[in-house]
Amino acid sequence: MRSVVFLVASGIVAAAVAYVAWLVLGALRKYRGVRVITCPENKEHAAVEVDATQAAITAGFGETLLQLKSCSRWPERAGCGQMCLSQIEASPQDCLLRTILTKWYAGKSCVYCAKPLGEIDWIEHKPALRSLEGRTVEWHEVRPEQVYATLATHQPVCWNCHVAESFRRQHPELVIERPGH
Repeated sequence: MRSVVFLVASGIVAAAVAYVAWLVLGALRKYRGVRVITCPENKEHAAVEVDATQAAITAGFGETLLQLKSCSRWPERAGCGQMCLSQIEASPQDCLLRTILTKWYAGKSCVYCAKPLGEIDWIEHKPALRSLEGRTVEWHEVRPEQVYATLATHQPVCWNCHVAESFRRQHPELVIERPGH
């Protein structure tokens, strides 16, 4: 009889622990990453990062509490009321930088080779951009709060063309131009 009670109690504890772990990991996954929001104070775009660890821990206790970990307007405006968190609460995925970029690249083709970009590999072969001056730019060169302004003026470039154009720009003495037939 004791072993049955022990097994039932162990099963209940394991289920409770699994449920809390599911809540914690879900909140961690949901709130990590850089987001672009409209600052309620000056109505301009700002790049923010939610303290995903705090959000995850508090999610495990029932109510997810959001707090900013960083903001592109800090340290000057570090004491703000963090009213922008309502935008993140309302739509956590839509303001995520990766989501904004993925939506922008969807259905687009490389400006150089005309190859459709397809599904984006954000780990190894990130797509790039071509500026108005014709220079290719990687995303780490663009400040997140400038993403919308950048997307309005730049064109999509696939990884392969970005590498080729970067080499052409950095080592023009090694490039031979052959006109097409």
